[in-house]
Amino acid sequence: MDRRSFLLNTSTLALSQLLFGCGGNTQTQLKVQLLKGSIPGQVVNQFHKSLQERVQLKFAPVERIQDLFQQLQNWQQKPKTSDEQGWSRFIPFRQGQKVADADLVTLGDYWLKAAIQQKLIQPLQEVQGNQLKQWSTLDERWKQLVTRNDQGNLDTQGKVWGAPYRWGSTVIIYNRDKFQKLGWTPKDWSDLWRDGMQQRISLLNQPREVIGLVLKKLGKSYNTDNLDQVPDLEKELQILNQQVKFYSSNNYLEPLIMEDTWLAVGWSSDVLPVLGRYPQLAAVIPQSGTAIWADLWVRPAGITKDNLSDRWIDFCWQPSTAKQISVLTKTNSPISTNIAASDIQEPLWSLLESDRNIFNKSEFLLPLPPSAIKQYESLFAKIKV
Repeated sequence: MDRRSFLLNTSTLALSQLLFGCGGNTQTQLKVQLLKGSIPGQVVNQFHKSLQERVQLKFAPVERIQDLFQQLQNWQQKPKTSDEQGWSRFIPFRQGQKVADADLVTLGDYWLKAAIQQKLIQPLQEVQGNQLKQWSTLDERWKQLVTRNDQGNLDTQGKVWGAPYRWGSTVIIYNRDKFQKLGWTPKDWSDLWRDGMQQRISLLNQPREVIGLVLKKLGKSYNTDNLDQVPDLEKELQILNQQVKFYSSNNYLEPLIMEDTWLAVGWSSDVLPVLGRYPQLAAVIPQSGTAIWADLWVRPAGITKDNLSDRWIDFCWQPSTAKQISVLTKTNSPISTNIAASDIQEPLWSLLESDRNIFNKSEFLLPLPPSAIKQYESLFAKIKV
C-alpha cells in the first residue's frame, strides 16, 4: 500500500457491507463509510446491541483512503447546468448541491488539512462545547492533532475536526536469519548505514518518510521546514541511497520474504499481519522515534449533526472496544487498552504495546508550506538518480 498517497490495501479482517436494522419502519439511521479492515464486524454488532432505540446501521467499507477522500470531494462538487453537461446529461446529477451519503467517513490524519481547506468536512465539536463524552480520555497529543483552525493548521483555540480511532507507525522489518549471521539486529535508523547492508534495503518511495528518517537520525524533526539549514543532510542521503536496492511504497514485503532484500522500512499496518505468517521476519520501532499515522472519523460537510454518530465515536473510545479494534485490526489505539501478551501473538504484542518513551520521540507528519514540500521532493529526486 501507499499510506502517504492514500492508496491503501488493508488487512483481511475486512468488514463487508453490514446492515443492522429493525425492519422497514426504522426511522433513525447511521451511515458510515470506512476504510476496509479498520473496524471489525463484531464491534459494529456490539454497538447495535447496545442501543435502546430502533435504529439502522449501514457500514460500507472502501478499499482505499484515497477513494474516501475523493468521495468527500464528489459530494461537495456543484452539479453542472444542463448547458455545461453536454453529452454528460446521462449522468444522474442531483438538483442543487450534492448531499453526502454518510454521517461519518474514515480519513487519514495526513489528509485532514486538505479536507478542511476544501470545506469537505465540518467540525465534530467546538472545544469548549464538548459533546463527546470520551474526549477527556484521550491523551493531549491526540487532541492537539485534530484541533485545528479553518485553514487546517494546528490551533489549540480551534475546533475538533476528527476523532482518531486507530493508529500505527513507520517500522523496520528484517530477516532474523540474515542478521543472526551478521551478529547484530537493527534497533534504530542509524543501523541502515552499517557495513554489510549495501543493496540489502528497500525504502518507502516517499520523500517525507525517507528524508524524515534521515532527519531523525541527525536529531532533527520529521517536520523540518527548511532542509537547507540541516548540515550533512544530502551527504547522509547519498550514503543511504547506496544501501538501498529499491524504493517502493506498495511492494516492499515480497522481496523481503523472498530474501532479495534483508531489511525494509514500511508501515505497521502492512507489517504486523505478515509477522505471524513468516517467523523468519521480525520488526522494531526505531528507538530514536518514528513517523506516526492515524485513521480518523470525520463528518462530511452539509450533513446534519446527530447524536447517534457521536455515540458511535464514544463507543470506539471505550477501553473494551478500543482493545478489540487494536487486537483484531493489528493497529495501535489512542485509548489505553492494556493489551497483554496473552491477547495477541508475541511478534505483534511488542509492537502494539507501545513504548511511551519512543512514542514521545515520534511525530505525526504535519502539513508543511508548499516551498518546503518542493524542497523535499526535489532533494528526494536528486539522491535517487
